[in-house]
Amino acid sequence: MKKTLYFLICFTFLLLWSSCRKDFNFSSSNGNLGFSKDTVYLDTVFTNIGSSTYNLKVYNRSSEDISISSVKLALGESSEYRLNVDGIAGKSFENVEILAKDSMYIFVETTIDINDLPNLENEFLYTDKIEFDAGSNQQTVDLVTLVQDAVFIYPDKDNTTGVIETLTLDIGGQEVETEIQGRYLETDELTFTNQKPYVIYGYAAVPNNETLNIEAGARVHFHANSGLLVSEGASLQVNGELSTDQEILENQVIFESDRLEPAFANVPGQWGTIWLLDGSRNNIINYATILNAAVGVLSEGNPDSIIDNLTITNSQIYNSSNFGVLGRNTSISAENLVINNAGQTSFAATLGGRYNLTHCTIANYWSSSFRQFPALLINNFQETEDATFVANLTEANFNNCIIYGNDNPEFIIDEIEDTALVFNFKFTNCLVRFSDTNNTFSGANYDFDDTTKYENIIFNQEPDFRDSSANDLIIGDDSAANNQGNTTFASQVPLDILGVNRTASPDLGAYQHITFE
Repeated sequence: MKKTLYFLICFTFLLLWSSCRKDFNFSSSNGNLGFSKDTVYLDTVFTNIGSSTYNLKVYNRSSEDISISSVKLALGESSEYRLNVDGIAGKSFENVEILAKDSMYIFVETTIDINDLPNLENEFLYTDKIEFDAGSNQQTVDLVTLVQDAVFIYPDKDNTTGVIETLTLDIGGQEVETEIQGRYLETDELTFTNQKPYVIYGYAAVPNNETLNIEAGARVHFHANSGLLVSEGASLQVNGELSTDQEILENQVIFESDRLEPAFANVPGQWGTIWLLDGSRNNIINYATILNAAVGVLSEGNPDSIIDNLTITNSQIYNSSNFGVLGRNTSISAENLVINNAGQTSFAATLGGRYNLTHCTIANYWSSSFRQFPALLINNFQETEDATFVANLTEANFNNCIIYGNDNPEFIIDEIEDTALVFNFKFTNCLVRFSDTNNTFSGANYDFDDTTKYENIIFNQEPDFRDSSANDLIIGDDSAANNQGNTTFASQVPLDILGVNRTASPDLGAYQHITFE
């Protein structure tokens, strides 16, 4: 009881003392502030699209409480930057206080219209400064943003109701209304050049019986839940070219999100997909890099077409939150295709169809969450809430390929057996990861002694990728894939994805091996 009474007396005394304490005495800043950085780079933004919010930490390392007489943007109210200091938004602040040995955050963001500024070749480096104090005590932190002009494609919006335009698709001669926000491209929009990047909101749809041509070096950026849609009778032609420097990719066609900040460089699922509808035709993708989509390419229909629904060559697909390539009862031909990091499957050949992949690297080193499916999935069915649909797998041929990842096994052959259906597949000269230690997989589809299905297969040996976590799947001197290719298939694809001749001693996958530095 005495201890409790003593505690209450002490607590009351402290409470009374603190209530009588006078306000802190703040001294004027003497120009010795510390900063977490001397320049805040807001990275590249598109005109009229807001940047991310960046932060600057300001330190008072002295033993005195200080007051900064002014914190402001050098360009004042005309500045295109916006600040937030201690939770208050504005462009100019007075008597900003920081306690001794303490710090505070300043948040910076911008939205810039390049049309209001002088520019050179569609780019403008916009700069300003944050000024702390004045006179001899003044300190500054630079602000730098690269603003890039772009061609914007977006659906109409009703100003009264706020309803955004949606697509009506012509399917089999019938108009079908959808809830897909977007619009059809106009005639003068059917060629994407490399003069300016393209920024797409919603789905940009290629009209029936029209062709969208995308020239070498073009950059196509998608907002969230956006993409390309190629309708019945329409075609997509992506005409990238070999870049002289793989890191620069200057001549390739790049598909990625409209968030250009480094923090978003490898974030999966930032936009929708390149969607090739059933009935679209002769879709060709050459030398393209597809980054951070939900599904890199979704190809549907035309399983028995003389010309494949999709021919994809010399291309890379990385960081897809669901599928790198998803085929549904379709026909796909792929050469020198590299896929990595997909939340479900890197290459999914579903509901049957026809698939021919030669010198492809199908990998999956996804590490963002649990992954249920392997790098490669092949089946002849599709399940819905109401029914299960089955179809012929006319052929699924994988020649001189690498199929690998950080899980095991990295390919699954899933068949609903039906005597009325065909189910044909074959792996020839491939390096694969498949180890069935628990005897989970059985049946004719996993009879690795059957040379009509498996021929010259290398199991579970290291591909020696240079850096799979960075989507660098070039193989090195120690790769088990070296000089293991079938020369007949190599002669059909004589150059690897970097333009190196492979006919003399072909390696498996999309790359000929190199010596790592």
